[in-house]
Amino acid sequence: MAQVSLYLNFMGNAEEAFNHYSTVFGTKFSAPPMRFKDMPARPGAAPIPDAEKNKITHVALPIIGGFEIMATDMLESMGQQLIEGNNFTINLSPDSKEEADRLYQGLSAGGTEGVPPHAEFWGYWGTCKDRFGIRWMFNIVGKPQ
Repeated sequence: MAQVSLYLNFMGNAEEAFNHYSTVFGTKFSAPPMRFKDMPARPGAAPIPDAEKNKITHVALPIIGGFEIMATDMLESMGQQLIEGNNFTINLSPDSKEEADRLYQGLSAGGTEGVPPHAEFWGYWGTCKDRFGIRWMFNIVGKPQ
């Protein structure tokens, strides 16, 4: 079933924040947190420095009313910096690749920083910043329909 969630960016303290949120909301992570050391190496990409390997690449936590927050740590080694405005993304998990592609086309029109939805090791993913400065993520976990 399609759903919407909020994706948060942290500068190295996603795990601390989500452990706190878990306590506050009395909920458990949707799945064990994924760390950068667990990701498959990308051809041509620089290796993750040892100091950043245990940082969080993905964590998800249901909070209230069926709403889920998700997060990642931004990596200084990749030139990422946390500034207000880039610390959240609206995550859309549509039911199909076609719907993800349609949403991407509409939201990325006139926008910047787009990565069209494509196959990843966990499923189907893309992202863009729309013409109003809002960041959107399109994410289908597992084998998309």
